[in-house]
Amino acid sequence: MLILKVWIFFFGMLIGSFLNVVIYRIPRNMSIVTPRSKCPSCGNLIKWYQNIPVISWLFLRGKCRNCGFKIPIKYPLIELLCGFISINLFPETLDPNELLAFVYYFSVACVLLSHFVIDIEHKLLPDKINLYLLLITLPFVIFTTPLMYWLMGGAIGFLGPLIVTWVFYKLRGQIGLGGGDIKLFGILGLLLGPVGIMHNIFMSCFVGAIIGILLIATKRMNKDTALAFGPYIIVVASFQIYFPNYFKMINPFNL
Repeated sequence: MLILKVWIFFFGMLIGSFLNVVIYRIPRNMSIVTPRSKCPSCGNLIKWYQNIPVISWLFLRGKCRNCGFKIPIKYPLIELLCGFISINLFPETLDPNELLAFVYYFSVACVLLSHFVIDIEHKLLPDKINLYLLLITLPFVIFTTPLMYWLMGGAIGFLGPLIVTWVFYKLRGQIGLGGGDIKLFGILGLLLGPVGIMHNIFMSCFVGAIIGILLIATKRMNKDTALAFGPYIIVVASFQIYFPNYFKMINPFNL
């Protein structure tokens, strides 16, 4: 079993390496398939042995071998994080149903991680990633949850924020939530159900408001600065999906 866990950990790091490609290329409207990975500074192609998760970064001392460009530490950190996520989600038994659940929940974790980093860096939740999340979530909820559970959850998650954003735009002439946020709420609603997505909406708004007030108070942003809202949705959803007991403890709206 130990050998299997080592392989699962390395598998997770390989997926993390792929996520680094996704995180870098999708916001720039680049293909995630071609061309081969290269240094963003000098354009030198990265050889396969220079692209081994974490190990290559350590071997190269965090720099491009050709030009010395400093490779951000976020790359090995994302690879390590995916490794730990995979090994923690992997089931104790090799039951087919549990393995399918692992594939789904690990995929969701990868999507949420990609969205988190991209939204912080670009203030964007790409439609391509949301579409992938929808394509894996819809069949999962159809076969595992009652019809009204995921149907109402999706409707509340999508229509609720959409209506609020539309009203805010009519009253203030400003867009409150981006389309990516609204779509993410809708897709998460399929998985979390009607009550769960309402908790997510209220809790993410609550946390976002507190963080926004703190940033304004410390003059790190002003009231007119756009705030990436996706990370708050994602953090709350992560607690709901992977740490439900902790979420119940910290959720003030769980009445």
